[in-house]
Amino acid sequence: MLTVHSYPLAVVLCVLTMFCWGSWANTLKMEPKTYPFSLFYWDQAVGYLLLPLIIGLTFGSFGSEGRSLFADLRQGSVATYAWALLGGVVFNLANILFMAALDLAGMAVAYPIAIGIALVEGVLINYIAQPKGSPVLIFSGVAFITLAIMLDAMAYRSCQNDNSEPGRLRQGISLALGGGILMGLFYFLVQRSISIDYVHLTRGKFGPYAAVLVYSAGSFISNFAFNSYLMAKPVKGPRATYADYFRSGTFKFHAIGMLGGVINGIGVTSNFVASKAASPAIAYGLGQGGTMIAAIWGVCVWKELKGSSKSVNVMIAAMFVFFLAGLSLLVTSMLR
Repeated sequence: MLTVHSYPLAVVLCVLTMFCWGSWANTLKMEPKTYPFSLFYWDQAVGYLLLPLIIGLTFGSFGSEGRSLFADLRQGSVATYAWALLGGVVFNLANILFMAALDLAGMAVAYPIAIGIALVEGVLINYIAQPKGSPVLIFSGVAFITLAIMLDAMAYRSCQNDNSEPGRLRQGISLALGGGILMGLFYFLVQRSISIDYVHLTRGKFGPYAAVLVYSAGSFISNFAFNSYLMAKPVKGPRATYADYFRSGTFKFHAIGMLGGVINGIGVTSNFVASKAASPAIAYGLGQGGTMIAAIWGVCVWKELKGSSKSVNVMIAAMFVFFLAGLSLLVTSMLR
């Protein structure tokens, strides 16, 4: 398999993760509003599973280091499979809870709660597990990125009328809390299945390509429980059935959803491949910067804050300053 030993290259892959994690949801905006989110989520789940398989059969099977994809899968222990599958299940549940929180409470509430918790918790847990880099710089960087997320939420909040029903808002906050806690755990769970050394792989442990494929399989399989429930009891809008998936979804609709899954899959694969050279804590922290990439799409492409006040523009500008400062601290934390 092809591995990464250079820290600068690992940072490049983590930045790619950031762009992918912050961009895949654009495909949801490309779908017609009549196409249920739960059906779109099935499409992206398919793409999210296919991409790691394709990369595993190519980059994960080329080169002289480590093991090829199928050889790696064959030697994995039961515990190794369990950790990777559990990571996929936890991620999928976290993602669905987060999406539901966005629907109920809006971006201004869901993002700072869910992603803020996930960012701080994920970096802390992964740093404790594998302490690499300057802790002062790492957690200072996390603090700056968290401030950027909060400023982003405040900017969106000031542009929206507070018409949320108290019950829906409380439910949205609860879902955001649960989604954030789970989102901060999944990466650590998958890391438990991965060998510490990518060149001389530990017997029974996975290399990054096999781990991501099994993780994605766990996410896909859990969809039969989580997304089936979402289809039957959507947060809003009409319920959907599996017959609707084939009846109302055209080839174009399915292709757009799968593209979202492929983009997301590129991000997660790049991140785990880079995680040893960059350290899991830094790789995860940089990847979660995708929130700001999503904000850039919203402001610059989708014009979500068009015609906003001067104070909103100031908050957006400050958001980008804190975001770039946080990223710089994370990147330089391994250079000391």
